[in-house]
Amino acid sequence: MDQELAIGIFAGLAQESRLAIFRLLVREEPNGLPVGEISRRLDIHPSTLSGHLGMLKRVRLLKATRRKREIHYSANLETINGLLGFLLDDCCNGRLENCAEILELLEKA
Repeated sequence: MDQELAIGIFAGLAQESRLAIFRLLVREEPNGLPVGEISRRLDIHPSTLSGHLGMLKRVRLLKATRRKREIHYSANLETINGLLGFLLDDCCNGRLENCAEILELLEKA
């Protein structure tokens, strides 16, 4: 992952509704949810939701698949794993024993 994408991901999540959407879809993995269900659960008007979903998709946080007449969105966990790797790439200047607590949390996830 490059720095530009990482900044885009943080910008994408730096808004209350978009963060709520992403967290909801992480909980619903691996099936995701249709747009109408996301709107209903989070009480976000469909036209507003569309913009948020587009932003999250542009920074690769979401995947969209068409199922008949509905579009289902799911969290792109590969992107989050890549972001975590990017953030921890130089963790403790290569001295992983200093990052044991963080690495244990990642292993449990």
